[in-house]
Amino acid sequence: MKITKAEFVTSNTDYKKCPAPVRPEYAFIGRSNVGKSSLINSLCERKSLAKTSATPGKTQLINHFNINDAWYLVDLPGYGYARTSKTNRAAFAKIITSYIEGRENLTNLFVLVDSRHEPQKIDVEFMAYLAENSIPFSIIMTKMDKLSKEKAKKNIEIYQNILSQDWEELPPMFFSSSETGQGREEILQYIEDINNSIKP
Repeated sequence: MKITKAEFVTSNTDYKKCPAPVRPEYAFIGRSNVGKSSLINSLCERKSLAKTSATPGKTQLINHFNINDAWYLVDLPGYGYARTSKTNRAAFAKIITSYIEGRENLTNLFVLVDSRHEPQKIDVEFMAYLAENSIPFSIIMTKMDKLSKEKAKKNIEIYQNILSQDWEELPPMFFSSSETGQGREEILQYIEDINNSIKP
């Protein structure tokens, strides 16, 4: 897939105010500081489409981007950011869950996890929540350039082993680096294949 158009559309806290659900929608989510904004910019080959920040927890809204006038890319707030108030964490959680459970054209949710770390409890629990609610999702392991091949292989195997304890079939898994562009073509091809499969 070649992205010829990538433009910001709108930000909302209420999924009911999001753009009309007439296009497939692919949302990106993960713990704060997982590299979500950098990945989105890398996918779209735009330097500042999604706002990156040295401060985790920057994204606090549902951000819609129009891609090729064909589908929406959605940047969701990060979850599990400890350095904010309980009130804010609860508000972010409500924004996320209401969108995930209520957005009828959500085609796939990409859950980003930091490849440098072994599976975090909050990530595994979030994936279990998605499964319980029949939300289609895929996993993207970010920052793969920060690991040696041996360490990357080990962490991938650990993730697969932990998920295999509760899953008969593992969700699709991608391996990415915003620095090198690793995984970009595979992720975009995955989106294109889904879009082609659901065309009327």
